[in-house]
Amino acid sequence: MFRGFTAPLSGRTEREGPSPTSPWAFIRTETGSAAVLLAATLVALAWVNIWPDGYASAWATRMSVQVGGHGVDMDLREWVNSGLMTLFFLVVGLEARREFDMGELRDRRRIPLPMLAGISGMVVPVLLYLALNAGHSTAHGWGAAMSTDTAFALGMLALLGSRFPRRLHTFILTVAVVDDLVALVVIAVAYSDHISWTPLAVGLGALLLVGVARAAGLRRSAVYAVLGVTAWVAFVHSGVDPVVVGLMVGLMAYAYPAPRDALERASGLFRSFREQPTAELEREARQGIASALSPNDRLQRIWHPWSSYVIVPLFALANAGIQLNGSVLAAAFTSRVTLGILLAYGVGKPLAIVSSSALATRLSGGRMRPPVGWGAVLGGGTIAGIGFTVSLLIATLAFHGPQLEQAKIGVLSAVVLAMVDTTLVALVIERLPKARRAKALLGTAQSVVDLTDPVDPDCDHVRGPMDAPVTIVEYGDFECPYCGQAESVVRELLADFGDVRYVWRHLPLNDVHPHAEMAAEAAEAAAAQGRFWAMRDLLFEHQDALTVKDLVRHAEEIGLDVDAFREALRGRKGAARVARDVDSADGSGVSGTPTFFVNGRRHHGAYDIESLSRAVIAARDRALLVDGDV
Repeated sequence: MFRGFTAPLSGRTEREGPSPTSPWAFIRTETGSAAVLLAATLVALAWVNIWPDGYASAWATRMSVQVGGHGVDMDLREWVNSGLMTLFFLVVGLEARREFDMGELRDRRRIPLPMLAGISGMVVPVLLYLALNAGHSTAHGWGAAMSTDTAFALGMLALLGSRFPRRLHTFILTVAVVDDLVALVVIAVAYSDHISWTPLAVGLGALLLVGVARAAGLRRSAVYAVLGVTAWVAFVHSGVDPVVVGLMVGLMAYAYPAPRDALERASGLFRSFREQPTAELEREARQGIASALSPNDRLQRIWHPWSSYVIVPLFALANAGIQLNGSVLAAAFTSRVTLGILLAYGVGKPLAIVSSSALATRLSGGRMRPPVGWGAVLGGGTIAGIGFTVSLLIATLAFHGPQLEQAKIGVLSAVVLAMVDTTLVALVIERLPKARRAKALLGTAQSVVDLTDPVDPDCDHVRGPMDAPVTIVEYGDFECPYCGQAESVVRELLADFGDVRYVWRHLPLNDVHPHAEMAAEAAEAAAAQGRFWAMRDLLFEHQDALTVKDLVRHAEEIGLDVDAFREALRGRKGAARVARDVDSADGSGVSGTPTFFVNGRRHHGAYDIESLSRAVIAARDRALLVDGDV
C-alpha cells in the first residue's frame, strides 16, 4: 500500500490511488527527453554525413498495412511523421485538457494572457518570415517559422536550474500548448493535400463516436482504440494530416481527481484480493483501481514517456539529417528560408511574447499579468525561440530538395541561438542587485491558490508567528511512515526560518492505517486541554504505539487529565474536527500524505529540507513583492 521512494523524501501514502498527473511530472519527462532528442539529432546528422545513401534509402523504405483490400501504404518517414506523431499530439491534447481542468487554466481569468502570448508568438514570427520571403516561392513555408518545441524549451530551462523560477516552466508550458494547438490547425488547413470528403466524413464520424462514448462513461480501452485507428486511417485517405486525430482524442479525455467512493471501492477490492488472491479478484481489483483514475491520467501515464523518449527522438532521427559542407552552409545562410526562420525565432518569438504580455498588463490595468517577473518573461521569450519538432514537421510538408535542407539548417540554428540568448538573459539577471533580481524573476502577480480552505487561526493548529509572510500547511496521518520521515524536515525548517507559520491538518487514511483516525481524535482530545502540539509530537515519536492503551499512556506522559481524555476518546469529541480537515483535503484535491501547501500553492516533488527551503524562500520573496515591501 506504500509507494517506494522516487527521490529523497518524496514517498507518499496514497489515499486516492495514483495521484493526478502534475505539471512537474510532465516537465520532468520533457526535461529528460530533451537529452534523448538532442542525441537523436546528432545521430541523424552523423548518419547522413557518413552514409547519405543509407540514410535516404532507410527512411524511403515502403511499408504497407492492408486489411480486406483497404489499408495504408507509406514510407517509413511518413509512418513516423503522420503515424507516430499522432501519439505526440495525443499527449499535447491531454496536457491541454489537464491544464484546463486542473492546472493553471482552471482559473479561467488566466486563459487570455498565455493564449495571447501563444498566438502573437506565432503571428509575429510568421510576419517576419514573410517580410523576407513575400513574392518568392519560399513564402508558402511560413508555417515552419512559428512553433515552439516544448521538450527542448523546458529541457533548456531545467539546465539553467534556479536561475529562473519554476513558474516560468508552467507559463512556457501553457504558451507552448496554445502554440501546438494553433500549429496543428495550420497543418490541417494549410499543409494538407486535396481533400476527399467521404473519408473525411468517416473520420469525423469516428471522432464523434469517441465523444459519445466518453459522454456515456464507457471505459473500454479497446473501443476507443478501434475508433481512433478508424479515424486515423480515414484522415490519411482524406488528405487532411491525420495527426489532428491525436489532438482531438486528447482534448476529449477529461482530467479530474479520483472520487472518494471509487477510491474506497478500489481499496476494498485490493483487500479482498490480498485475502484471497484469485485471478477473478485480481481482475476486479485492477479494474477498480483503473476506474478510480481519470482517462486523462491513465492515457498520460501510458503515452507521455513513449512520446518523449521514443516517438519524438525517432522523428528527429528521420527528419534532422542534413548533409553539411561549406557550400551547403554558405547557400543556407544567404537564403531567404534560413534567414527568415532565424529572424522569426531569434527576434520574433521573444519580441511577441514580451510585448503581448506587456500590452495585456497595461490594457487590463494590471489585472492580467504574467505569473513571473519581466526578466523571466524575457527569458521565456528567448527560450520559446526553440522551434524543432513541429517546425521540422511543417518544413517536410512545405519544402523539398535544397529548400528543405535550408529550412532544417534554419531550425537547428535557431535552437542554438535560443539557448545562447536565454543563457545571456539569465547571466544578466543574476548580476542585478538582490531586490531587483527578485522582482525581475518573480513579479508581483497574485498566485493561483490550490488550498481551498484558507488558514483560520481560530480553528487551525498553528505553530509560529501569526503574521509570518510564509504559511506551510501539511495534511498528515500519524500512522503514515512518510509523515514520520517528513517530521524531522519540518522541525529543521521551522528552526532555520523564524518567519514561517506551520499548520497541521488531519488526513487519516483509514483504509490503509487502522489506528490513524483514533490517533487524530486523541490529538484533538489533547487540544481540548491545550496540549495539542505536545501530543502530536509524541505520536510521531511512537508511530508504532497508537492503540487506545498507548494513547492513554501518552496522555499521562504529557500531563493530561486522563479521565477527561478517556471520556473525549470514548465520546469521539474530536471526530467533527478531524472530519472538517478531511473535507478540506477533498476540496484541495489532496491525494495522500504528507501533502504540503506553501502560501496556498501545492508543493510538488520531494519534501527534503533543500526542496522545502527553496519553496519557502520563493514564497517569501513573492509575498514581500506583492505587499510592496521590496
